Amino acid sequence: MLLSSLSGRFERVEKSDTEIMVLQAQSGDEQALNDLLFSYSPFMKKVASQVCKRFIDDHDDEYSVALSAFNEAVQKFDQIHNASFLTFAHMVIRRRVIDFIRKESRQAEFSHDFMPAIDPESHNCVADHAASIAYTIKEQDKKRREEIYLYEEKLQEYGLSFGTLVKVSPVHQDARKTSIQIAQLVAETDEYKHYLMDKKKLPIKEIENLVKVSRKTIERNRKYIIAMALLQMSDLHFLKDYLKGWLN
Repeated sequence: MLLSSLSGRFERVEKSDTEIMVLQAQSGDEQALNDLLFSYSPFMKKVASQVCKRFIDDHDDEYSVALSAFNEAVQKFDQIHNASFLTFAHMVIRRRVIDFIRKESRQAEFSHDFMPAIDPESHNCVADHAASIAYTIKEQDKKRREEIYLYEEKLQEYGLSFGTLVKVSPVHQDARKTSIQIAQLVAETDEYKHYLMDKKKLPIKEIENLVKVSRKTIERNRKYIIAMALLQMSDLHFLKDYLKGWLN
């Protein structure tokens, strides 16, 4: 584990009306599903617009993608493992719209990559493979050390350190997962990301409107959330492996 976990726990609140409707929709209540899709149409358009950086309306393909993603979020939402339905839906919509944009971009381009054929008899495959593994391990160790140094430098810009994170890291798994998911929300939303980078603090008021945790709880875990958001916003691929399994 990248950081030791010593303190803190998120406070859960009762299910919202929205999440009650989500549970009903998951149980096969078509009216509940239709009500959700209708009521949160503006929410879907807003998230899609944030990704596309332009206004999205009912006629855009991106809105259809967002609508499908919202329905996916309804079906896959797990109230035990996800911070709140809207947080989860926000992330699913962003990912699906981004995937759609990337797919469209690839289809608009023509590229031909040619790889030269390798004759397996032209060299000692076993020796080459062993040498390659040894070199890779050495390079990975070097890159990990470099990433730790770069991450520590970035943390210092926000008044943080590894020592600080050891003290504030949530001790319970569900609290840690929720913190990392909130950090993911910040890292994947341009508005929140720029706020963090410019002001060196979290947009707590905006986050509070999307997640099912209290402002006090977000404040208590803000240092850990900031650190995890900075990691997700970075190109520190080895350290980011720590987050695998924690993200939606």
